[in-house]
Amino acid sequence: MQYQSTRGHDMPQSFSEILLGGLAPDGGLYLPKQYPQVTADELEAWRKLSYADLAFEVLSRFCDDIPADDLRALTRKTYTAEVYCNARPGDNTADITPLRTLGEEGGTPLQLLGLSNGPTLAFKDMAMQLLGNLFEYALRRAGLKLNILGATSGDTGSAAEYAMRGKDGIRVFMLSPHRKMSAFQTAQMFSLQDPNIFNLAIEGVFDDAQDIVKAVSNDHAFKARQSIGTVNSINWARVVAQVVYYFKGWLLATDGPGQKVSFCVPSGNFGNVCAGHIARMMGLPIDKLVVATNENDVLDEFFRTGTYRVRTSAQTYHTSSPSMDISKASNFERFVFDLLGQDGDKLADLFRDVDTKGGFDLSGTPEFDRIRQFGFVSGRSTHEDRLATIRDVHARYGVTIDTHTADGVKVAREYLTPGVPMVVLETALPAKFADTIREALGHEPERPAAFDGIEALPQRFEVMPADAAQVKAYIARHTGL
Repeated sequence: MQYQSTRGHDMPQSFSEILLGGLAPDGGLYLPKQYPQVTADELEAWRKLSYADLAFEVLSRFCDDIPADDLRALTRKTYTAEVYCNARPGDNTADITPLRTLGEEGGTPLQLLGLSNGPTLAFKDMAMQLLGNLFEYALRRAGLKLNILGATSGDTGSAAEYAMRGKDGIRVFMLSPHRKMSAFQTAQMFSLQDPNIFNLAIEGVFDDAQDIVKAVSNDHAFKARQSIGTVNSINWARVVAQVVYYFKGWLLATDGPGQKVSFCVPSGNFGNVCAGHIARMMGLPIDKLVVATNENDVLDEFFRTGTYRVRTSAQTYHTSSPSMDISKASNFERFVFDLLGQDGDKLADLFRDVDTKGGFDLSGTPEFDRIRQFGFVSGRSTHEDRLATIRDVHARYGVTIDTHTADGVKVAREYLTPGVPMVVLETALPAKFADTIREALGHEPERPAAFDGIEALPQRFEVMPADAAQVKAYIARHTGL
């Protein structure tokens, strides 16, 4: 399996070659030269597999330069009920991503795919735990060390740090927007005292932190000298690990070949729903991919109108679903590449317009017409929508959902098709957003006992301006290089 850059860089790379890096040399993102196909017969044979072995089957189609026995050992080490131990009462923990049917609405089963059972209670654990094991394996095999630079709006950071803490040969430098995460999210990250974890609170919004990561990645000399790698969803291994749970969700929601399922995905950086697009391109029978945004509705605007209009930091709202407070979705480029028929030159022109003009417009073009062929629709949700949805789901089904999942349920209800299951990806457990749960329901959300009192733990972090040069200087001081 060979990989190409979305912007046309013509030196094919293997899975292991792109695993430890981030952006391609031309600033693009990596995608396989062709998507592997999965047949209906193969899908049916996969029904009997554990999640770990399903992950092996999917990943092995993208990764042919890690020996099969080693890759299978890595997926089995990653996906265990001991690691993903925070399932809701009554869920089947052996499924790793248990499917819960809320009820039938308009002749459609409305379901939640539980992706928040890992160590940080967010869906990012599904890919990040595997990435930590892949990194450690690859670094040990090559005798190398890695300095990971990432940006987070809340959940990526803690998932990465919990996956990488104590890993041999790895340091993590994680950027987050200062005072714009929930108290629980902040405590998960900043309370870690591991010497290989460094938290930088950036004075700005998530997009400022993400821009710094891209700027550092595009300084090729610094990146090489400091052995910089990424764990954001620009890293291909993270995206392909997320593809697995679409296959698992489809298998749990169906009982025979060819049956259609729709997925609704709360989306900020587009990595989660991009994985669904890739699963569909591989042949998974997906009807609709529903993109749910919050008040930061750049993606909803694009899917409705064809106009991609990036907001400035001042125009980005701080909302009660903060992990989606993103106005420049990194993974969106991978989807647009496919939308353009994988024309790297045309894509590079469009994203130059993003940098110079703040966006681009595909309305009225054949490319925009292809969006529906790919199954994409979208919608947005507000704070009042979140409160109403949390209250309704709790009253109607006895289930408490977090704010981001509430955005998903609200928008999913706009696209129900009789007889086609609608699976909403649960993005986090409600304990991570206690303030809004209290506002909606009048009581504290339940939390796993291991997280009692986490907000009171000592915190270790450094506040820093949104300046790439200062971040690079900080990294250099702490690596000695």
